[in-house]
Amino acid sequence: MQFLDDTLEAHRFADYGPNGLQVEACDEVARVVTGVSASQALLDRAAELGADLVVVHHGLLWGAAVPRVTGLVARRLRTLFAHEISLAAYHLPLDRHPRLGNNAGLGDALGLPVERHAFGEVKGQAIGLYADFATPLASSELIARATLVRRGGVLPFVFAHGPAELRRVGICTGAASDLLEDAARAGCDAFVTGELAERAGEVARELGVTLIAAGHGDTEVFGPMRLAAALAEAFPGLVAEFVDVPTPL
Repeated sequence: MQFLDDTLEAHRFADYGPNGLQVEACDEVARVVTGVSASQALLDRAAELGADLVVVHHGLLWGAAVPRVTGLVARRLRTLFAHEISLAAYHLPLDRHPRLGNNAGLGDALGLPVERHAFGEVKGQAIGLYADFATPLASSELIARATLVRRGGVLPFVFAHGPAELRRVGICTGAASDLLEDAARAGCDAFVTGELAERAGEVARELGVTLIAAGHGDTEVFGPMRLAAALAEAFPGLVAEFVDVPTPL
């Protein structure tokens, strides 16, 4: 766990829940499964694969206190303890990391220039990224690239209120549509995120910014995928793999 904590600099982040080890169910780790969310489907698949540790972006514990251990949480915990699988979660640290993070991966998938700048403060950290195109990018091309990020035949939500030619594009994965005003203040012509709040479309219209939602889960597969590769590289002999549990949201 120290490798993950140090690499993702978990100590730097205030967050919506605890980062790092959330459930301790085994002493030694030979096989790791990474994924977006600690759903029952992911945990069942981890058990089938014989995982000792599951590392996710969305963990089981949220808020300052441990919730009541009932219902879905209880069932998921039973699965973890029955199969001796520990669980770790990294939320904002896995969004923010410049190489392994969700935003870094989404930026690469969208073809953003490599020189990127942080914006959009969340819990005291600038989480979003923006980049400038030397040659303006057609809005239709950005929409096409975001469509490739979206999976399962689901189209992205698009509010095309920005210019036809984009010079500056901002991104932030997950449910980050409330960073739209920050993106506009940063001079972005377009902003790509995952999941939208109801108010977001009208905010985009009023700001004159193109807003694209390419899916909460679809924009946050990048961090877990890269984390699995980093673990396998850092620890020869360790089996680490990303398990995809797609969601239409």
